[in-house]
Amino acid sequence: MPNLIESVHIKGFRSLADVEINELPGAAVLIGGNGSGKSNFVRFFEMLSWMLRSRRLGDFTARQGGADGQLFGGSKVTPRIDATLSMRTDAGRNDYRFALAHAHPDRFIFADEAFRFSRDNYPAEASWLPLGRGHPEANIVEAAQSPHFEDNRMKAAQDILHLLGNCAVHQFHDTSDRSNFKIRWDVEDNNYLRSDGGNLAAVLLRLEREDLRRFEMICRHIGRVLPVFDRFQIEESYGKVLLRWKAEGTEKTFGAHLTSDGSLRFFALVTLLNLPPEMLPDVILLDEPELGLHPAAVTLLGGMIRSLSTDRQIIVATQSPLLVDGFDLNQILVLDLHEGRTEVRSLKEDDYRHWLEEYTTGELWQKNLLGGRP
Repeated sequence: MPNLIESVHIKGFRSLADVEINELPGAAVLIGGNGSGKSNFVRFFEMLSWMLRSRRLGDFTARQGGADGQLFGGSKVTPRIDATLSMRTDAGRNDYRFALAHAHPDRFIFADEAFRFSRDNYPAEASWLPLGRGHPEANIVEAAQSPHFEDNRMKAAQDILHLLGNCAVHQFHDTSDRSNFKIRWDVEDNNYLRSDGGNLAAVLLRLEREDLRRFEMICRHIGRVLPVFDRFQIEESYGKVLLRWKAEGTEKTFGAHLTSDGSLRFFALVTLLNLPPEMLPDVILLDEPELGLHPAAVTLLGGMIRSLSTDRQIIVATQSPLLVDGFDLNQILVLDLHEGRTEVRSLKEDDYRHWLEEYTTGELWQKNLLGGRP
């Protein structure tokens, strides 16, 4: 396994008034009723990416409606967000903590920021290295390049920055007439798949040119669920590309505007989960990826997530029992909402061994034996 997020403790972010997960698996499946906080958990990691990858916490806050809206019960009830994350590496554990305090006019400033690296073969945890307070953007970005730290501490800051800054939320729900799936895209925008899948055609053309076996594998996976699908047929014109695919047994091609919403989402999901390592984020977050998909597509999707989770950490928020069926109970986190607060429970297979002799994990959830249902 690569470096991964081992534990997370979040206080004060939206409905996550006080949530602690001590063993976050490589493939974590979040289940729960509508409004239980699954999307809030995903958005927290999206905030981390904005905060650490490009030092744009202010932009994220403004786009999400201001700092007051990110705080549990508003700033009068909860004046700050506190978070601590632990990341496992080959050499030991990296910890990062921060506190975001509400400030005038409706923004965040750092009330605390610190990190540390603890070796596995040392009996005691290392001391925290403070990074100051009162600053509007994360200082660990500068710490990762600071000559004032010892090599192992600078490496720890770099690892934290790389892993948490490369948390990518993917949600391919927008398939409307104005969706980015349906417009011409810059052919050079192909280093990774964007969060909304808008550059899918550019990514597929790169794979066809540079990794034909992987491109053909993606086409075969799609054909397993959409028998009419033969292969993508994407051509560059004046530096732009448009998503098109060819039907089986004919030379006729179809554009995104003549493709069903579920098929477009399936195209993007299969491509994302089969990208080469250099094109993948370190942590992948999927928010209800099953939307509009055929049951066979959902089952195939679950298998791909499990397979990829040996190389990348994946967090999935879902409402689909079929998708839940593809995972073990120790990979499932149950979210419930009590008095406006999200509560998270992990599951142990030993507690459900009798039930698992007759029912799948998805069926246990449907019968409300796992909780997380209205």
